[in-house]
Amino acid sequence: MPDLKSLRIVFMGTPEFAVASLDALIKAGCNIVCVITAPDKPAGRGMKINESPVKKFAVEHHLKVLQPEKLKDSGFLEELKSLKADIQLVVAFRMLPEAVWSMPRLGSVNLHGSLLPQYRGAAPINWAVINGETETGVTTFKLKHAIDTGDILLQERIPIAENDTAGDIHDRMKEVGAALLLKTVTELAGGTIKEQPQETSTEIKHAPKINTETCRINWSQPVEKVYNLVRGLSPYPTAFIVINEKMMKIYKAKKEIVFPAHTEGDYQTDGKTFLKFACTNGYLHLLEVQLEGKKKIPIGEFLRGYRVESNQ
Repeated sequence: MPDLKSLRIVFMGTPEFAVASLDALIKAGCNIVCVITAPDKPAGRGMKINESPVKKFAVEHHLKVLQPEKLKDSGFLEELKSLKADIQLVVAFRMLPEAVWSMPRLGSVNLHGSLLPQYRGAAPINWAVINGETETGVTTFKLKHAIDTGDILLQERIPIAENDTAGDIHDRMKEVGAALLLKTVTELAGGTIKEQPQETSTEIKHAPKINTETCRINWSQPVEKVYNLVRGLSPYPTAFIVINEKMMKIYKAKKEIVFPAHTEGDYQTDGKTFLKFACTNGYLHLLEVQLEGKKKIPIGEFLRGYRVESNQ
């Protein structure tokens, strides 16, 4: 077993997803010489200064923290160099310049939320669910110039059930990813890992950043596709519709495959228990919603407090 304490590690990450990996490394006795995360920023109505989940965790564990505004800043680069890191581990951070990722002797390793080369990009979990995939996974790979294209180190597969949301996959993936990252570090330290170039002959599916138009439901599609969009955007950033001139976010739904008796986009309700919208081959039943300016509630509670009449 390699001595992980002798390996000087710089960890880079920002959101809660990355905390599981940092926690696994600490529990395994890894020598984390510094944690690099996003700068604090004001958030919320009171514009209170908000620290990233990774920073909060690092401070609780008495780790050195750096929060550079610019990764190419000469002062930051000098401080990073002074850490004499053997390896840098990157989990849900920003794109690194070559001056940063090429610095350690063992290079920089990224944990990505897909089975590369599929779903390169900013939102791999969301797009895998939106596209109706039955499987995804995590990949560790060496960083190089083009984003998400470096040589693969290790991969682990994760099944996607028919009712799984992006949030469900996120929560499972952060734990599977943490274990895979630790295994990667261990094998790199022991010299037992073999790097593999990414396969480029297959058709590549991409995972671009989600925008507002991605989230807007189009009823002129099969109900399966609309259902997968809702799952793939739940709980964030969430699929939405506009009803009675107000935006409504949809967190949970179920599909009913039948030949609809109404025009696509028309909706039916009994005013008490159900609200369903017509798609090209069935209906999407809304189960958990959030009307603009209100809290997230089950559809029955929504209908009791908000008058909706069928529009066909």
